[in-house]
Amino acid sequence: MEKIKVGIIGATGYAGEEIVRLLHNHPQAEIVTLASRSYVGQPYSNVYPNHKSLTDMLCAEEDMEALSKEADVIFLALPHGLASEKVTEEVLNNCKIIDLGADFRLKDVNVYEKWYKVEHHGKKLLEEAVYGLCEWNREDIKKCRLLANPGCYTTCSILSLSPLVAEGMIDISSIIIDAKSGVSGAGRSVKLDNHFAEVNESIKAYGVGSHRHTPEIEEQLGYRAGEELTLTFTPHLVPMQRGILAVCYATLKEKYTWEDVNAAYQKYYGNEPFVRLMAQGAYPETRWVKGSNFCDIGWKVDSRTNRIIVIGAIDNLVKGAAGQAVQNMNLMFGLPENTGLDLIPMFP
Repeated sequence: MEKIKVGIIGATGYAGEEIVRLLHNHPQAEIVTLASRSYVGQPYSNVYPNHKSLTDMLCAEEDMEALSKEADVIFLALPHGLASEKVTEEVLNNCKIIDLGADFRLKDVNVYEKWYKVEHHGKKLLEEAVYGLCEWNREDIKKCRLLANPGCYTTCSILSLSPLVAEGMIDISSIIIDAKSGVSGAGRSVKLDNHFAEVNESIKAYGVGSHRHTPEIEEQLGYRAGEELTLTFTPHLVPMQRGILAVCYATLKEKYTWEDVNAAYQKYYGNEPFVRLMAQGAYPETRWVKGSNFCDIGWKVDSRTNRIIVIGAIDNLVKGAAGQAVQNMNLMFGLPENTGLDLIPMFP
């Protein structure tokens, strides 16, 4: 098989760099273009010295149409609102697109424009776009040419709750998600709120009742439930570089045991290469998934309140972004989905 020719637009952001890092050892991928608005003409290894002698190609201008004629797939690692302008029918006729942003995740354009406060310019392509949560949409991903890579909070939250929702084991009106993220989730651009002195020795909630990942989680869990649902989602910023920990609460419909819940998770994830289910009494920690494409999930049945507490952990830049994007690429090109992703989590 010829190598997959890959272009990356937004290659110098954190998610873009993580794609470059993962594809360096991918046996079937060849990067042909690293596009960046800020570093045109500079060696990539000047931007990220960890790539010295490994990725020294020059950063290029963004030219979507030209790149689509050279590449088999383009990863878009851009802020929301840009991909919907750049992705066209002509581009998709030339190559496949994996968008790491939010522009093609939500099917209802009105919901997107309400939550993201920008106009969507690719409305005709929304219906075609496939939501790239591999564990649930694998067969559709294999056939698609426009893929919406899920968000980091959403990946962790949806994977953590989907089996319970699909099996009708919880009251979907009772779902509360309390999630924590490392600062890399906010991207590489300079922001006062992300400065060391602003983040260190502190934890804060943000986007309270208004975070943009809320409708994405609701839409995808709604598909599992077979009906629309509304939930409470509150994200927090914690002083670490990488990681998402989502603690999810819901009321059980019956007096289920830990073993009952385990049967549901084994049904959906027992053979999944990147979902690791915890033993009874053990719970995920972000340090045990750092640098990997794993999602670890554990739970506690609180018999006193008849609620369940589900805890999920991922690396926001890998399973929550670049790793999941590469996993999707593998499926789209008929490769084993763990190709290039068999990474042991980094510790310490």
